[in-house]
Amino acid sequence: MSENVTISVDAMGGDNGPRIVFHGARLVLRDRGNIRFIFHGREEILQPLIEEFPELKAVSSIRHKDIVISMNDKPTAALRKGRNTSSMWSALQAVKDNEADVAVSGGNTGALMAMSTFCLRPIKGVSRPAIAAIWPTERADIVVLDVGATVGGDAQQLVDFAILGAALARALFDQEQPTVGLLNIGTEELKGVDSVKLAAQILQERDGAGFKFHGFVEGNDIGKGTVDVVVTEGFVGNIALKTAEGTARMVGAYFRKALKADWVSKLGALISSRALTALKRKMDPRAINGGVFLGLNGVVIKSHGGTDEIGFKSALDLAYEMGRFNLIQKISEGLEKFEPVDDLLADDVTDPEEKAPEEKKPEDKTASFEGTDKPGTTSVEKPVKAAAGKPVQSAEKKPTTKVDKATKKADKPSSKKRVGKNPLRKFKSTNKPEPSA
Repeated sequence: MSENVTISVDAMGGDNGPRIVFHGARLVLRDRGNIRFIFHGREEILQPLIEEFPELKAVSSIRHKDIVISMNDKPTAALRKGRNTSSMWSALQAVKDNEADVAVSGGNTGALMAMSTFCLRPIKGVSRPAIAAIWPTERADIVVLDVGATVGGDAQQLVDFAILGAALARALFDQEQPTVGLLNIGTEELKGVDSVKLAAQILQERDGAGFKFHGFVEGNDIGKGTVDVVVTEGFVGNIALKTAEGTARMVGAYFRKALKADWVSKLGALISSRALTALKRKMDPRAINGGVFLGLNGVVIKSHGGTDEIGFKSALDLAYEMGRFNLIQKISEGLEKFEPVDDLLADDVTDPEEKAPEEKKPEDKTASFEGTDKPGTTSVEKPVKAAAGKPVQSAEKKPTTKVDKATKKADKPSSKKRVGKNPLRKFKSTNKPEPSA
């Protein structure tokens, strides 16, 4: 456990500018004495602002960078424009050079993930990083990941996320064997997509390797706090996160409206003001602001870009806890307890996506007529040729035979494959001349 924590901050990231960053840092400094800051950005903007906070200036330094990554920049464009030159990259580089314990940015999420991956590099044994959120529940705070880094994760990535989430739970909640659940559409073993079911098999076989595997959990289990770590891929996780935040704001709006409906409601609100204040604080999305980038050789915290000073303070508080409890060391210890996932996939579990051998198609008997003269002559063509040598009937009345009906039927184009017995089997001896009329 580190006594002094240094936080590297991208002061130019976010929608509300560096003033929010400095206000949040001042609030954190009041609560925690053993903390230092390195602010990265345009010095001509940052220096006058930090002069307004003398106590913050005493424990901070500013590193000038001209380039600012906007919220609209694509990750590839941000890398080309800001690698080694932007405030975002500079904040990450300080962590890489061991000048800071953790980096914080409220900037572009895609750009931050791309730069973090290129600058800090993934930990050996981790296929892709994940973004973890600290989620309040009925029981206690839990870890939910991934909430936006990886869209459409496969079984290997889900297993990696379980290891990373368990390491974060051990660091934050001081639990030796946190419980892990895979988010699914049901708790039955047969439900869910193949990647989720395959990941569940692997985690079940390795239960006890730094975590206790609970099995599948549903969406309502997140709010209940059924497990300590909920694992999912980024598309579903991000939707769940935004839905929960929107629901919290909606319920808060309902409460405010109900408590102001009439004088009796206002009186009741006054009497229960202390309980309502605690509830408001619990449901405030700003109190849980900050996603942790897990799986890198360094800790990165992503703050919401549109948050205020209270929300940015929450992100800095989370950064302080991450740096204080040596998260990277705990993740490495968790990975050492777990076998490489590639080996597990190859040896222990059969991939359900593996294709079964194709069934041999039944031979089309209509294409092999016994007694054909030339190869390629079908059974339909043969009776027609044989009929051509027959004595000509009178033109007035042309007898209709079964061969004629079958021939006409065969000549008609059809998109459906004929099944059943071949009606031409009865004409095996059509080479014999028919008796004259």
